[in-house]
Amino acid sequence: QVQLQESGPGLVKSSQTLSVTCTVSGGSITAGYYYWNWIRQPPGKGLEWVGSITYSDRTYYSPSLKSRTSISRDTIKNQFTLELTSVTPEDTAVYYCARLGVGGGQYDYWGQGTQVTVSS
Repeated sequence: QVQLQESGPGLVKSSQTLSVTCTVSGGSITAGYYYWNWIRQPPGKGLEWVGSITYSDRTYYSPSLKSRTSISRDTIKNQFTLELTSVTPEDTAVYYCARLGVGGGQYDYWGQGTQVTVSS
């Protein structure tokens, strides 16, 4: 059983860099043909895909966030990390990590989410 667990700072000041990490257990992030994703949900809004890193270390980002987003991984710790620079209160959201097969379809495993609030 694959499990994903997000961890983050909880509170970030405007203009700073937000960093959240997803720790994966029950399966390697380099095994299989999977995209490892970051998805966020601002208060009162729907889910927004932020970006992903693949089993082969390729990265993809939302066009609207690309200039401020970086996703990296630590294969020893089996983790992947989202960094979002120059944050504003509009980046306040619950940040989720989730797995998606390369063939597409639905995300099959999700973390429980971590709340990140950006103060002005």
